[in-house]
Amino acid sequence: MNPDEYRRMADMEGVQWWYAGMRRIARSLLTPLLPPATSPRRILDAGCGTGWNLQDLSTFGETHGIDLSPLAVITTRLRGGRVVQGDLLGLPYAPNSFDVVTSFDVLYHAWVKDDAQAVRELARVLKPGGLILLKVPALKILWGAHDEAVHSRHRYTRGEVEVLLRTSGLELVRSTYANSLLFPILLSRRYLDRLLSRHGSDVEMLPPLLERSFGALLSIESALVSVFNLPIGASVFAIARKPAA
Repeated sequence: MNPDEYRRMADMEGVQWWYAGMRRIARSLLTPLLPPATSPRRILDAGCGTGWNLQDLSTFGETHGIDLSPLAVITTRLRGGRVVQGDLLGLPYAPNSFDVVTSFDVLYHAWVKDDAQAVRELARVLKPGGLILLKVPALKILWGAHDEAVHSRHRYTRGEVEVLLRTSGLELVRSTYANSLLFPILLSRRYLDRLLSRHGSDVEMLPPLLERSFGALLSIESALVSVFNLPIGASVFAIARKPAA
């Protein structure tokens, strides 16, 4: 990712409506599956970026991060996170090292040359019975200037993510689209971007009223996904379990 994108992420990831909303949805999905543990859980966030997800996941256990970018590692360490530099395609951890593995918006990057190999690596370091949570951008119809700015390789369907997990030997727990209530607005924005040949990413703060309104819609979604899967959206969340045998 461009250094300028990391700087914007570091400034906004704690408060901007989309980042905060995605974290709420992830918590809503994980909470029923991660009851209080008798011993500390070890959690790996693969592709931890600027480290905000590590802070959020710390409510579930001891968090560790890995990222390919030296700038991401520095930023996360300054925030107090445990992080090492490394590649998803060859994680520097022993098999069965973590109780939970997460990866938020990483598999789609151009530098992940083989997403199936990356998921196999995530599964390798996961303990038997442990959970993996993946989040990726959804649907080619939403491809736009933002994808080009952040060096995207692919936008996924829910079915594609399910196949990636199952072919890695994992048992699918559930999958859902997210950022669904705003889908018509997002789709219209993409068509407008193409019409106007707009360039650049979507990482920016909106006017306060829109920030609150969009954030409130994602709060509603975080409640909805605790009950059922959403049929369409701009992101895919999927959770799978490593067989205990």
